[in-house]
Amino acid sequence: MNIFEKILYILDSEMTSPTNYSWFHILFLLIVIGCTIFLCIHFKDCTEKTFNKIMLISWIVFVVLEIYKQIIFTFEYSDGVVEWDYAWYSFPYQFCSSPIYVLPFIVFLKEGKLKDAFISFMSTFVLFAGIAVMLYPNDVFCATIGINIQTMIHHGLQVVLGIFCIVYNRDKYDLQYGLKALYVFIPIVAIAMILNISVYHIFKANNIDDTFNMFYISPYFDCTLPVLSLIYPKVPYIVFLLIYFIGFSIINFIFHYASKFIINLTRKKKLSANQ
Repeated sequence: MNIFEKILYILDSEMTSPTNYSWFHILFLLIVIGCTIFLCIHFKDCTEKTFNKIMLISWIVFVVLEIYKQIIFTFEYSDGVVEWDYAWYSFPYQFCSSPIYVLPFIVFLKEGKLKDAFISFMSTFVLFAGIAVMLYPNDVFCATIGINIQTMIHHGLQVVLGIFCIVYNRDKYDLQYGLKALYVFIPIVAIAMILNISVYHIFKANNIDDTFNMFYISPYFDCTLPVLSLIYPKVPYIVFLLIYFIGFSIINFIFHYASKFIINLTRKKKLSANQ
């Protein structure tokens, strides 16, 4: 075992797998709440340059942690022997991985409709995915300390950035702003579909027996997402896809209008307090 592999062995240290609302889970929930409040209070009226810096720093955190996760899922130490075997099921193109691909557009695009679309995506789809895992993380917890920390930071940061994007762009909330998120969601899911089909046939041609199911919409592997996992085996695949798109579109509008309602309510309270 070389020095690099020794470091990985340390980073692969184990713990008792946390459970929902254990001390480990609650600790990160409190950290997420604290970070969200801090950003939304101190940077709600920041300049675009500062906003971009916050997004860039967050992107770097996402990428570094994802690289660590990919290495740990590939590295295995057993009976004194180091083995490297890539876990294709963990390929970083899932719903929760989308900030890795979305944030650079937010950072480097100039202010306008296209940038608004990516920010809207962060404040609806990404926020929903982060909240879902942070409230019910049971399926993402494991016995590896580093991976548990990574997944809490990753999904917690989705919540922090999603809410911060809402507060930062609070003056732009209208129907069109909500629709813009779909302009990002559709091509991202389309790419996942292309990857699922192409990689499946490449694996089949090379006798590779691995699960590759990006966004859990592969026509070759069961969907394991809550609720959708019950629908997948009971309806034709095209119907499942339709339900998938409609379901997530509805979630997008729920989050959009809930945010708009809270923004309007906050403004009314401020006006009442100033009168």
